[in-house]
Amino acid sequence: MKIRNALFTSALAAMAALALASAGARAADLPKTQLNIVGGIGITTQYKLLEQPFWAEKITKASGGAVTATIKPWNEMGLKGPELFRLLQRGAFDGTTGFLGHMAGDIPQNEGSDLPGLNPTYETFRKVTEAFRPVLEQHYEKQLGLKILGMWSYPVQVLFCREELKGLTDLKGKKVRTSGASQAEFISYFGGSGLPIAFGEVQEGLNKGVIDCAITGTLSGYKAKWTESTKFVYSLPVTWGSMAFVMNLKKWQSLNPDVQSFLVKEVKALEADVWEQNRTEHQVGLDCSTSGPCPEGAPAKLRLGLVSRGDEQLRQKALEEAVLPNWAKRCGAACVESWNNSVGKLVNLKATIR
Repeated sequence: MKIRNALFTSALAAMAALALASAGARAADLPKTQLNIVGGIGITTQYKLLEQPFWAEKITKASGGAVTATIKPWNEMGLKGPELFRLLQRGAFDGTTGFLGHMAGDIPQNEGSDLPGLNPTYETFRKVTEAFRPVLEQHYEKQLGLKILGMWSYPVQVLFCREELKGLTDLKGKKVRTSGASQAEFISYFGGSGLPIAFGEVQEGLNKGVIDCAITGTLSGYKAKWTESTKFVYSLPVTWGSMAFVMNLKKWQSLNPDVQSFLVKEVKALEADVWEQNRTEHQVGLDCSTSGPCPEGAPAKLRLGLVSRGDEQLRQKALEEAVLPNWAKRCGAACVESWNNSVGKLVNLKATIR
């Protein structure tokens, strides 16, 4: 029996070694490929722990040195965010990670999976993202000359405010930094004003009182030091910060098919890592912004607003009465039909153009 077990173990070891050798040989067969990547916001843990190491180190190692990339976050390049995909279309770089809400003015389809109030939970958001992804992929390739390789998000997007909110109705008269048309319409529904202020300018705007509140990811707000100019964070999910890693289609089509297959596989693994990180970072961000514990530094001691049943109902009402119909009008009939046949069926809603 011992001899059989030893032989079986040896056979498994040999098979594993053969598989590794085969993978190494395949990687060695890839043609030399260099990519120029513009990453997401550099201060985020998503960029530091996952995105930057993926492009700067992981793909090089996984390809046996055949595929290499340079990467720099867009906020360190003098960019504001909304121009990323336009620059990508012109071939200014090969690929970029973009916050879809930033580009919603040019591409209203971008908001289809992440409308304010659409996804009350993380699990719903993931399902909705997958349901709408084929619609986005087709639009990007046929209409924009871009190739979506990965979809994920920042941590849940919430309100950081200079003063406490007792609920959504307290947004009346408030000036709020928003990152897309639908977020602005959500704020407007409650009598506030949504302002499209660049991420890097929000801290100063809060500090000087130019804006009363701002929406961003729970941990992003802490890392960007918005907590130094605010006193309150509301845990109600407004949106979930939908993002995509996108490549210039001509560049993608110029790549060797084996390199394409390699990148599809590797970006899929990155996608899974980001989703898993976001599952936990929502709570980490709230903890760091309030009383802790905080693995990222000293807790900011903001007051935490807990979500009431009444505000959950108001959020849904805002979605159905304002956000969804206004988005449908911007996106057009074909877009609405695709949404109703995918996301709409999943969440039991129907978008109509009024």
